[in-house]
Amino acid sequence: MPKSRIRKKADYTPPPAKQATNVKLTSNAWVAPVMLAMFLIGLAWIVVFYVTDGTLPIDALDNWNIVVGFGFIAAGFGVSTQWK
Repeated sequence: MPKSRIRKKADYTPPPAKQATNVKLTSNAWVAPVMLAMFLIGLAWIVVFYVTDGTLPIDALDNWNIVVGFGFIAAGFGVSTQWK
């Protein structure tokens, strides 16, 4: 049986080196305090609503006070997306 011919492979040439780019990973100074403030305001709003049996913080809102508290917490999560 005849031997097959050996094909010469092309030499490997590595891809060109990429230059490293500096990424700025600093966040604004206001992000962390505002985020924590929103979380704490939302938590305090809900706790006050439950402790006072629904008369505080705003009596006219009735059970919508819970939605307001969770709205503050959601706003805190929204602000947290700006944190690097």
